[in-house]
Amino acid sequence: MSLSRSLARAAVGLAFGTLLGACSPPQPLQIGFIGGLTDRNSDNGQAGLKGVTLAVEQFNRNGGLDGRMVELVVRDDAQNRDTAAQSAQSLVDAKVEAVIGPFTSGMAEVIVPITGKAGIFQVSPTITSMAFYGKDDNLFRINRTTRDNARDYAKVMVARGQKRIAVAYDMRNRNFTESWLREFQGAVDALGAEVVAPVPYESQPDTDFAQVVRQMLAGRPDSLFFISGGLDVARLAQQARQQAPQLPIGASEWAATEQLIELGGDVVEGLMIVQNFDRDDQSTRFKEFSEVFFKRFQSTPGYSSVSAYDAATVVLKALKIRRKGETLKAAALRGNPYTGLQQEIVFDANGDTTRKVFFTEIRHGRYVKLQ
Repeated sequence: MSLSRSLARAAVGLAFGTLLGACSPPQPLQIGFIGGLTDRNSDNGQAGLKGVTLAVEQFNRNGGLDGRMVELVVRDDAQNRDTAAQSAQSLVDAKVEAVIGPFTSGMAEVIVPITGKAGIFQVSPTITSMAFYGKDDNLFRINRTTRDNARDYAKVMVARGQKRIAVAYDMRNRNFTESWLREFQGAVDALGAEVVAPVPYESQPDTDFAQVVRQMLAGRPDSLFFISGGLDVARLAQQARQQAPQLPIGASEWAATEQLIELGGDVVEGLMIVQNFDRDDQSTRFKEFSEVFFKRFQSTPGYSSVSAYDAATVVLKALKIRRKGETLKAAALRGNPYTGLQQEIVFDANGDTTRKVFFTEIRHGRYVKLQ
C-alpha cells in the first residue's frame, strides 16, 4: 500500500472517530451528597437523600446543564467521625463540583474543614449550630440557627407557664446540642425561667433512658425537653410518660421527622416541636411536589426532604448560571433569591439565611400547627 493511501485511510479513521466522539453524550457532571444513612437517627439523612435525588432527576429530565446530565455521588457519614472524614475525602478525591449535606452539626464539624480546604462549594440543608454562622467560607446553610430556634422555643414555653425546664441532650451531636442548650438557657433566663436539670447522655443502643429521665426529674421541673434525634425522643418520651405522666414534653427541631410519630405512637401525643416548613401548605407548587415525591418514594416528605430539595435547587441553579472562570460560591451568591418549595431563600455574604418556622403539637398521630 502506498504511503499516500495509508495516510488517506488514517485521515478517514480519525475523522470517523471524531464524528463518533462528537455524537456521544458528554460525561456527566458530578455533585456529592453526604449524610447519615446508617446507624442511629439516620432518618434525616435518608429523607434528605430522597429530596436531593428527586431534584436531580427533575433537573436531568429538563435537559440538565445544557444537555450535560448531573450525577449524584452518595456517601454515608454513619454519624461517626472517622467514617465522616473518610467519606468527605472520598468526595474530594472524586472531584465533585459541589456537596449537599451534611445533616447534623456534629458531622459538619468533621466534614466541612475537609471539603472547605479543597475549595468545594457545600450547602447543608439542616445544620443550625452557631459554630457555622457568620463565616466567610464555602458552606451555605438552608436552615436558621440554634439561636433563632432556641429563643422562639423559650418564648412559647414560658408563655405556656413552663418556668422550670429539665433538658436532656445527646452528646453524639454535641456541636448542635450544646449550642442549642446554651442559647436556650440564655433565652429562658432572660424571661425569668430556668433550666433546672441539664442532663447530658450519649445515644447508644443500650442507653439507660429511664436513668436519664430520673436525673431530669431530680431538678423538680414543671416540663421536660429533649434535644435529641427522633429515635431517642421516642424512647425518652416513653420513660417520661411512665415516670411523670403529668408533665408536658417537648423536643428540638432535630426530632421533627415522620419516624418520631411512627416509633413514638401514643407516648409522643401532646409533644411540642417546631417545623421549618408548613406541612399543611395547600399551594399548587407544594402539593405537586408532595404528590411527585410520594409517587417516587411511597412516603410523605418531611422537613429534611424539603430542606434538601431546596439545597439541591440552590446548587443546580448555581451550576446553571456559573460563568467561565467563576467560582460556584460566587455564582450561588449572584443567583439570589432562590424560589424554595415554600419560602424564598436569600443568602447573605456568608451563606446564611433566615427561615420561617411553625410550632406544632403531635395530636392523633400527626403534627398539628399551634395557633
